Amino acid sequence: MADATSQVKILVPGNQPMVALLGQHDDFLKLIEQAFDSEILVRGNEITISGPREEVERVATLFEELITLLEQGHELTEASVGQTIELIKGEEARPSEVLGDVLLSTGRGKGIAPKTLGQKRYVDAMRRATVTFAIGPAGTGKTYLAVATAVKALQDRAISRIILTRPAVEAGERLGFLPGTLYEKIDPYMRPLYDALFEMTGADTLPRLMERGTVEVAPLAFMRGRSLNDAFIILDEAQNTTPEQMKMFLTRLGFGSKAVVNGDVTQVDLPPGQRSGLVVVEEILRGIEGIEFVHLGARDVVRHKIVQDIVEAYRRYGERVRAGE
Repeated sequence: MADATSQVKILVPGNQPMVALLGQHDDFLKLIEQAFDSEILVRGNEITISGPREEVERVATLFEELITLLEQGHELTEASVGQTIELIKGEEARPSEVLGDVLLSTGRGKGIAPKTLGQKRYVDAMRRATVTFAIGPAGTGKTYLAVATAVKALQDRAISRIILTRPAVEAGERLGFLPGTLYEKIDPYMRPLYDALFEMTGADTLPRLMERGTVEVAPLAFMRGRSLNDAFIILDEAQNTTPEQMKMFLTRLGFGSKAVVNGDVTQVDLPPGQRSGLVVVEEILRGIEGIEFVHLGARDVVRHKIVQDIVEAYRRYGERVRAGE
């Protein structure tokens, strides 16, 4: 039996230009019409939605959330409208609570906020927990959101320094065989962390922070024997740690510090037969108060849509391999 039809009218506040809500040439409106089985009629600042009752309710909620985002100061884009549509269809959270949770505003006025429900859970976990593990594929914002959270904590003086580290074992290379000084050798491994910091602190600020030791970027081996107090510590690419290295890192945590550990367990570059510290850590630490695990998936990939499809295809392939097909 088909849903009963209904109609809802939404009056857009006069202080919100319709082009900001509907997009240039109605680009946002076209996205919404493609995503839902409803008829949308716009006259002046009044939007009339007609069609199956459930769909009409969803579309009405969508427009209300988009208006709320505009009122919060967000500039809508095709990407953010698409993310709002996905959240509405998932019926798991209010888009304005997810996309409107701005972690940090960069010098260029860009607000950094979670873009999916999984990313919102990750951000909330970092705020609550002493140690947060984020496990998921490339493009899910694991490093980017962790760096933003760390920079915000530094701005708020909740911590006095940021330490970013990662194991330098990728692509089968070892530092001793690479040309150049130590810092020239480690630079390619640290570049993603530098890039995120550069965007969030600015070209002039980052060198000063690093000179003062307020921000430190170093290979994981440099963490051995240290006690890290009053710091926000991020271990990136943690799938390339051994269980012993993971234990070493976690036991560096000092008073007043937080740690975020992230990685993708499907991209381990360790030698054959060597277990990943990230793979076993949840089994060891699950249930300890102050430690949270967040698993991100294809739905949390915020790069090009094809990246979501690639991630999902590899996930299905991995399941088939494990099942012995």
